[in-house]
Amino acid sequence: MLVGLFAVAGVVSWAGARLWDTFGSLPSVPVAAPIVLALIAVVLTATALSLRSRLRAQREREPDAKGVDPMVAARAVVFGQASALVAALIAGMYGGVGVFLAMDQLDVPARRDQAIYALGSVLAGAGVVAAAFFLERVLKLPEDDDNDGGNGPSATARA
Repeated sequence: MLVGLFAVAGVVSWAGARLWDTFGSLPSVPVAAPIVLALIAVVLTATALSLRSRLRAQREREPDAKGVDPMVAARAVVFGQASALVAALIAGMYGGVGVFLAMDQLDVPARRDQAIYALGSVLAGAGVVAAAFFLERVLKLPEDDDNDGGNGPSATARA
């Protein structure tokens, strides 16, 4: 779904940039776009690492282990999923603008800088998606062994 969102946003953004450029000047890609996306990726990664260490300490039953509240874990997963969706949309948008700029306008220094900022935004957006997947993997619940109503091999092994 994220790849599809990225692709659709990229195509729409490329067409919009092309149309907008025929009417005048294209709006610039903000310098802060890749920076903000990179900061979101750092926050997601730090959250995942913190929760992973707390879960590991809780699993190993360390004496002063601080547990993870289920609501905190659920909010972290929702934050990661929402961040991944928004990052895919924004990366696709700036990717489409970057492709438009790279097609024939790299000889103008200002447009080259805009293309670099757009590429940075795409890379930072990919970092947000990767960090969100990592956070989701850290907080994934263990598989339930009793999926077949208690009649499977795990039920007989417990008996």
